[in-house]
Parts: sequence; C-alpha cells; structure tokens
Amino acid sequence: MDALNGRIVVLAGGLSHERDVSLRSGRRVAEALRDAGAEVDERDVDASLLPALRDDPPMCVLPLLHGETGEDGALREVLELLGVPYVGSEPAACRAAFDKPVAKAVVARAGLHTPPSVALPHETFRELGAAAVMDAIIAAVGLPLIVKPAKSGSALGFTVVRETDALPGAMVGAFAYGDTALVEKFVEGAEVAVPVLDTGDGPTALPAVSIEPDGGVYDYTARYTAGSTEFVVPAKLSDELAAECARVAVTAHQALGLRDISRSDLIIDAEGTVWFLEVNVAPGLTETSTVPLSVQAAGLELGELMTDLVRTAVGRSSR
Repeated sequence: MDALNGRIVVLAGGLSHERDVSLRSGRRVAEALRDAGAEVDERDVDASLLPALRDDPPMCVLPLLHGETGEDGALREVLELLGVPYVGSEPAACRAAFDKPVAKAVVARAGLHTPPSVALPHETFRELGAAAVMDAIIAAVGLPLIVKPAKSGSALGFTVVRETDALPGAMVGAFAYGDTALVEKFVEGAEVAVPVLDTGDGPTALPAVSIEPDGGVYDYTARYTAGSTEFVVPAKLSDELAAECARVAVTAHQALGLRDISRSDLIIDAEGTVWFLEVNVAPGLTETSTVPLSVQAAGLELGELMTDLVRTAVGRSSR
C-alpha cells in the first residue's frame, strides 16, 4: 500500500480523567502510523493547538482523546470550523453516543436489547431526598445494579451494587465524575467488546473480544493494568452468537449515525440474549485495549488500518 503523502496530527492527552490512557493510545497509534510510512505529529490539546492547525494545516487529524473533552463532539466541532479533515464520527453523533442514557434510548428504538435503567441528576437526590430516591430505584429496577456516570469512560466511577447498603457509596462515586448517574440493571453473563470499522465500504464488525477480569469486574484497573484481565479473541462463541454480536454492534453504530470506528460493549446472558451496554467513539488503542487485539485477530495491521481511515477522512473532505 502506498504511503500517505501528507502529515497526520495525532491528538492525545487533554484534561479529562482519562488523560493517561489517551496518551498511551496516541503513542501506540503514532508509532504504528510511522511504521506504515506516514509522517506523524503528536500533539496535546492546549492553547497552541488551534494556531498550529490554522497556520500549518495537516492532511488529517486523528483525535484519540478519551473522556468528555474528546468524545462529546466539541473538539470535532472546532476541527470542522477550521476545515481540517479528521477521523471519526461527526459532533452530533458523538454527543448522542457519549451520553449513555441517550445512546441506550436510540439503540432500543432500533430494536436492540439494553438493560433497564434510570438516569438521575445529582440535583434530584438533593431536592427529593437521597434515601427516598434510592428506595424507588431499588423497587423499580431491583438488585443487583450497575451505577456509573452518564457521561464518562474507562469504567471511572463504575460500581456493581449487590446490596442496598452499597448504593449510596456507589452514587457518590458516580457523581465524582459527572452530574448525572446512570443506574442500570446488572445483567449476569459474558462480556464482549466488538469493534466496528468503516473504511468506505460500509460498517463491518471485527472479531468479538471476550473479557474475563481477574476480579470479576472490568473496572479501570482491570482495563489498563497488564495481566489483570484475560482477553480471548476471537471470543469463544457459537457461530450464531458471534453473528448476533456483530449485528448488534453494527446496528448500534448505524442507529447512532457513527462513522469510521466505534466499539460496542455487550453482555451475553445465560439464555443467549445479547445486551447492548454502551458504545465508544474513541476507543482505547493502548497495549491492553480490546480494539488492537481484534484488529490483529482479523489479520490486519493497526498502522495500515489507521492509514485507511485517514484516507477515508481525506477523501470525504475533498468531495
């Protein structure tokens, strides 16, 4: 494959709680792109970024920012204002996908299964009384529960609640990362991650990755500490279940209007039902992330794949 004739800016870092993960993703992708023959400039997000992009426009920007600053669409809005091509979903689609309650509602309308849940702002607890609200949650949704911020990633502020007494602490943990908490019915089953890629021929699911954390919970430590989680790819699924996981991930990608790359997190229960949990528009690409494992299992090279996505973005902007 011919090398790209132009400079790619890999954006990583930012000021979110997931800065370290973003930097690790950026370093890995930049190295993979250079190995594929691309000219790469790694940049953080600071006051010098926009003047640099305006004065010396790159061929394409590859945003690898995790968390709200990188996944809520705001940065991509600015890139569009500058007229700079970028890899990834458009701002409106990012906003919908990053807001977990909104994403769940969209995919449910598309016919996918997603666990029952309620999204509650911190103000609701303060105004109505935390105890009364939590009693209502447990009565309506039942135990066990998952509590997590409505807008966050990397399982920050994520807690499994199996007993009533644990719910207050879980809510406090979620509110530490955002103003709204998503309280969701816990679905027991096998957790899988399914990347979806589209380099111009329509979205295609890559092999599912099964996730088996040592501690039983795929939290921040389990995600980014080498050796703390066992990943199996392709996941040990029947052909029918593997096809269903792929269908769910592609349907979520399309229903939310995403493009280029996404990763859906799913649970398969004992009856074989595939439940959609959430989707990520800027999935981690670190050495312990699921997407690179899936890319390798598909027989692809990360650097060549990213150059394909850059070509798609550049071609899109030239039309």
